[in-house]
Amino acid sequence: MNFGQFLMENLEIFFSYTGFANATLGHWVMMAVGLLFIFLAIRFDFEPLLLIPIGFGMLIGNIPFKDAGLQVGIYEEGSVLNILYQGVKQGWYPPLIFLGIGAMTDFSALISNPKLMLIGAAAQFGIFGAYIIALLVGFEPNQAGAIGIIGGADGPTAIFLSSKLAPEFMGAIAVSAYSYMALVPIIQPPFMRLLTTKKERVIRMKTPRPVSKTEKVIFPIVGLFLTTFLVPSGLPLLGMLFFGNLLKESGVTKRLADTAKGPLIDTITILLGVTVGASTQATEFLTFNSVKIFGLGALSFVVATCTGVLFVKLMNLFLKKENKINPLIGNAGVSAVPDSARISQVEGLKADPSNYLLMHAMGPNVAGVIGSALAAGVLLGFLGS
Repeated sequence: MNFGQFLMENLEIFFSYTGFANATLGHWVMMAVGLLFIFLAIRFDFEPLLLIPIGFGMLIGNIPFKDAGLQVGIYEEGSVLNILYQGVKQGWYPPLIFLGIGAMTDFSALISNPKLMLIGAAAQFGIFGAYIIALLVGFEPNQAGAIGIIGGADGPTAIFLSSKLAPEFMGAIAVSAYSYMALVPIIQPPFMRLLTTKKERVIRMKTPRPVSKTEKVIFPIVGLFLTTFLVPSGLPLLGMLFFGNLLKESGVTKRLADTAKGPLIDTITILLGVTVGASTQATEFLTFNSVKIFGLGALSFVVATCTGVLFVKLMNLFLKKENKINPLIGNAGVSAVPDSARISQVEGLKADPSNYLLMHAMGPNVAGVIGSALAAGVLLGFLGS
């Protein structure tokens, strides 16, 4: 064998291992989606802390390679990406995210006006509505439950539940949930305006009463007992949520609270986003079921938004004039904190530039966080056995 032939054969072998030789149309499609996520995050500021890690993870996960035992893919046992992915697959990351959320959340608006909890509960109808529809279009009960949770607009909860009920759809469910969370400013406003009158949009709500430190300290303890005794299967999420909030409100664990809401949640968000994105390998992700999941996710999100707004209108039929609630805060019943509450504020200011709804909208918004975790616990309790 002459040197030229030897060189050509080695170059051919080298080329067979490159991404260029192993790329399929599916890989290019998924990389384009990843680039779109990054573009939306940078250009329009759509949930950049989520979309940039997920989008870049899509690029990582869809770099094509020859399956030759190199242990570089996320689904190859023992690879670095596979080890990091266990935090998603085994449901470790979501409770840690909830710990950080609890440490960041101020439940004052909910404590001062407890009836706002009902709005957060009503918005969860989108979850169970999507569950029923998913059953009707042919998904198994456990798969339908995991798909339905997208309506809660809570990415960590969606990942936690899908890891338990439908791990085969976890990538599609997670990407769908985070995508719709990022698109809150686009999806919700048209339905909010459609379902409310001009008169309703200018309703001024009473200023929330001041909440004492004692109430803030007691709330996470009482909340833990009430929710987890009712739905024990929601303990991993709800327990960490209320624990994080106690760290914040106790006033004596500031360092722990700062760690939970700062370095810890940032680290977990990076790992979760990148590994969820990397799990969307074209061969695993580009299926007709993924398309159906995205469609059902959009439907559940819209239903949750509409249900929250309509439930406020129903409540107003039974409230005195001075206690009426502006229906524009009904959209905040989904747990996309604080984006959906900001949309309530934006739409309220469009109707009346001097009517500030943000402090009121945070009540159903944080209630939605609790509500989606409870809904996940209910579904896990019924379908996980």
